[in-house]
Amino acid sequence: MNGTIRLVPSVPEAFAQLVVETLAEPRSDRFSLFLSGGSTAQECYRRLAQVAGPGRGVVWEDVDVYLGDERCVPPDDQDSNHRMVAETLLEVVGPVGSDHPMYRSGAPSAAAADYQAVIAPLPAFDLVHLGLGPDGHTASLFPGSAALAIVDPGVLVVANQDPNATNAHDRITLTYPGIARARLAVVTASGPSKREAFAGVVAGADLPATHLAADRIIWLVDQDAAGDTPVPS
Repeated sequence: MNGTIRLVPSVPEAFAQLVVETLAEPRSDRFSLFLSGGSTAQECYRRLAQVAGPGRGVVWEDVDVYLGDERCVPPDDQDSNHRMVAETLLEVVGPVGSDHPMYRSGAPSAAAADYQAVIAPLPAFDLVHLGLGPDGHTASLFPGSAALAIVDPGVLVVANQDPNATNAHDRITLTYPGIARARLAVVTASGPSKREAFAGVVAGADLPATHLAADRIIWLVDQDAAGDTPVPS
């Protein structure tokens, strides 16, 4: 696996503190923040909204919000990652610099091409938040899926599907080359359902999350997800 593992008592708390610390670092340009979906991400964003809400010193007007993957469902659908991000974070912290939903309607391939055009001009992605699925997927890069084969550094976003039908809906996702543009990628893993996947990633098993690359990768993992897996120091 790539990156540094931090075994933490609370993944949402550790994530929120890491994001606040990263946002506080000096920079000469706007901050690009790529967010995720799923239950762990929801708890992370709820905690981030609590510690970085209005009056807490974070200048959200300097933050441009993107998504790292999305389900191809209507924006108000219960399964929409953007709906969750908006409700748990964006509507709480107040106006951000810009907000870029990944899917609104139409063919997944067309939506992916549109998002490619949105993010391609960015010189780098400041922080990309990723999750870990029980099957070892991250973003919407599923085991055995076509998107895993993309190595062209210019292809940052594609439409994808889970060939094993474990994860519902057509998806749009950052590719490995897209994630590799991150200055910092933060992977969160919480709960016993992630234990087998996390053990596989640490052991170097051929899982999508094993092959992540970025300038820096930090894994935030709680004891329930780590289980008995020896955590490299």
